[in-house]
Amino acid sequence: MAASPSIPRPLVRVNQFTIVLSVVAAWLTGIHALILIPLIAGLGGILFDFNPVMRGAKVFLKKPMNEYIPEDRDDQRFNQLIAVFFLGSGYFSFLMGWTIAGYAFTIMVVVAASVAIMGFCVGCFIRFQWKQWQYRRTKASKSF
Repeated sequence: MAASPSIPRPLVRVNQFTIVLSVVAAWLTGIHALILIPLIAGLGGILFDFNPVMRGAKVFLKKPMNEYIPEDRDDQRFNQLIAVFFLGSGYFSFLMGWTIAGYAFTIMVVVAASVAIMGFCVGCFIRFQWKQWQYRRTKASKSF
């Protein structure tokens, strides 16, 4: 059975809030292992199509999944790849004692997730521009 082409917005928001809250808690407490919460959840979503944060939040949905505002699954997968890269790079940087790099990577992912919570998806914009560039390149190569 194929996966649904969309994800209900409340599940996406829970994932975004988990990223923001986990990273901010890691900054405030100095327990950088808290970054592993969204990192492992994101890896699970990418590798196994199972994000435990979203799966856990799914039980709290009151309406059927198709009655929520949908978020494109491919956009969310792309966003998750970006988030996992920055979370992983940040966590690795903190482990290595590269504090400035750790903060730089994690600040980027927190800003992107926070902006997405407010309604503008940075990753979706990047993916859209990438797809536009691919289309223009393909169109230009066919004209020769």
